[in-house]
Amino acid sequence: MIFLNNLYAIFRKELESYLLSPFFYIIAAFFWLIAGFFFWFILNNLIQNVAQIEQQGGLTAGVDLASEFLNSYFNVIISLLLVMLPALSMGLYSEERKRGTLELLSTSPITNWLVALGKLLSVVMIFTILWLPLVIYQIIAFSASQPPIEIGVVLLANAGVFLFATAVLSLGMFISSLSEHAILAYILTFIVVVIFWSLDILSNSVGAPLSDLLSYLSLFKGYTPFLSGMLKTDTVFLFLSYILAGIFLTTQSIEALRK
Repeated sequence: MIFLNNLYAIFRKELESYLLSPFFYIIAAFFWLIAGFFFWFILNNLIQNVAQIEQQGGLTAGVDLASEFLNSYFNVIISLLLVMLPALSMGLYSEERKRGTLELLSTSPITNWLVALGKLLSVVMIFTILWLPLVIYQIIAFSASQPPIEIGVVLLANAGVFLFATAVLSLGMFISSLSEHAILAYILTFIVVVIFWSLDILSNSVGAPLSDLLSYLSLFKGYTPFLSGMLKTDTVFLFLSYILAGIFLTTQSIEALRK
């Protein structure tokens, strides 16, 4: 019970700091505006393309418009998240360093694991709040789709985004613990995430068995099966490993302040 109370206290404190910050609402407005624009743009283009093909008599079979939209839209959103997620995580610890409260936090009776977990849960909740309008977009788009798209495919695509976002936020939390400069934390997190996202491409330039390892560690390759409606245990394990690695590295970074 004490563990849960402490965890909730940290979670609530961090969540309030986000919700009371004008920076959060700037990010939210930017994200919703861009996501809404691409929702309209991609869906409108797909509908117009299908209508044009029908007029030309070139449509001989039904087009799975919903699946095409899902793949196109989520690929755009993932690219947007590569830019946005580091902005959410960059202040998790760097602000504590800047205010000089990180040393107090590192020497408090609350374990570093608990603090890191509470901070991560809070920023994941913030991401969930940002993601909810996109769920509404999807309900609108897919409820009227013909042929109808399988609900399992949509749920897995969203689950893949959630795991990807949590993994990135966990790694960003660790990088945030290394510096008191939030902007530097953002830049480093973005670079690290892009590298891990591109490992599948880098694997083509090296030989086995290193190429197999790099391909497996690729965030892009790990996310792709979810978008295709496939649930693979190795990809779930990959994202969970990134999440746990971020928490572990963060605790070790803060533990170093005790010495």
